[in-house]
Amino acid sequence: MQYKRLLLTSLFSALIIIGAYLRFPLPPVPITLQTLFVLLAGMLGGTRIAISSTAIYLLLGAVGLPVFSSGGGLGNLIGPTGGFLLALLPAALISGIAGNFPRKVERPKTYFTLCLVFGLAATLVIYLIGVPFLKYNRSLSWSVAIQAGMLPFLIGDFIKLFAAAQLARLFHPRITQLLG
Repeated sequence: MQYKRLLLTSLFSALIIIGAYLRFPLPPVPITLQTLFVLLAGMLGGTRIAISSTAIYLLLGAVGLPVFSSGGGLGNLIGPTGGFLLALLPAALISGIAGNFPRKVERPKTYFTLCLVFGLAATLVIYLIGVPFLKYNRSLSWSVAIQAGMLPFLIGDFIKLFAAAQLARLFHPRITQLLG
């Protein structure tokens, strides 16, 4: 059973890395798919797998491996996008709460709704940490920080949230069976 959790953790870490490379460069914060995979890790794997896979991703980037959308190294974690990267950990925790519920939830619509609610909360946490970090890192006004670090991403993040919840609903029975 433990090796299956390790396999899922590794898989989600790899997907988060791949998601960072699937990007649309938009200064100062690029649009990527890494948040989709962080949400999905939580919704399917629960808090432990989501936090572990996200922490591995952040650790790999911190030690210099080019896993972030702008490369690797500690500079990325203290640079303008650092708040958004560090916010992935609490977002993984929050989305993972939805992944902890399914063993008790039988109806797919209820599970989908749980994923949407906790995924939305996780997405908001990313903004609540990332935008102020961007503001103080770049010495921006609040309006400029919101315009640069949040407004261009809202539609895409809601699409990613819906996609993650839908994928979680579809793959939930298989993951539950895999984990026993």
